[in-house]
Formats: sequence, C-alpha cells, structure tokens
Amino acid sequence: MLSIIPWQTQAADVRSRLLNSKLVYLSPIKADGSLSSCQAEIWYVMQGADLYVCTATSSWRAQAPRKGLTETQFWVGDLGVWKRADYRSLPEIKGIASVETDDAKIESALQLFGRKYASGWRTWGPRFRRGLKDGSRTMLKYQLAV
Repeated sequence: MLSIIPWQTQAADVRSRLLNSKLVYLSPIKADGSLSSCQAEIWYVMQGADLYVCTATSSWRAQAPRKGLTETQFWVGDLGVWKRADYRSLPEIKGIASVETDDAKIESALQLFGRKYASGWRTWGPRFRRGLKDGSRTMLKYQLAV
C-alpha cells in the first residue's frame, strides 16, 4: 500500500485548490523574512505552474519585485475579505514574483481571467486592459514552489 507523507498531501491539496479556488491571499515577504502589511485577497489565474495577478501598479505587491523583494507567501482558498477572514488557516505556498512584460503572455492571462471570472469580467476586463495600457496596472507572474 502506498503511503503519502504529509508534505506530499499538502502539495496535492494546494494544487487542487489552485485549480478550483476563486481567490488567493498573498503577502510579499520583506527582506527580514517577515510578512508585509500589504496583504489582500485577489483574483488570479494559472498558466501551467505559474500564477498571474493583475494589480494596481501603486500597490506594494507590484512594487516589491521591482525592489528585489520577490518572495511572496500565498494562502489558497476563498474566505472573503482578508481583514475578516482566517486565511492563514488555509493551505499555503510560496512563489517568486516578477513583472510580466511579454504581451502574448499578458493577453493569454487576460483571456483566462475572462473565462474564470466571467460574471465580473464585463466590468473588470476593460479596467485591467486600460490599466495595463496606461501603466496604472501591472501583471505579476509568480513561479510557485509546487
């Protein structure tokens, strides 16, 4: 009989949740290893093993990778607004952030957002596109440790 050791069980749970959840909670990790105060629940899409987020360029999560602070902590699941949610009880994973600049990858991510969040995409799709064009939004790519 095949036994699964705990870290394999958690990794499988995280992968399953990444495929099925509408939200992740994230926090950039500061140079001293502590979590940033910039924490949020956020829409995301997966392309292969990479997770994509479209966020305000002025947010710390968008500024951190530009300053070399690329490590990010994720909690996977949907518990609602982060300030009212015990999201730290969710399965967690770390990722390495970078700013996505490849137009084809950005367009592919936007198409995935449109399918995943169809009910809100009519409002948010144009906002994401305008923001990416005028620089007020940034597409972030996270290479996950799964």
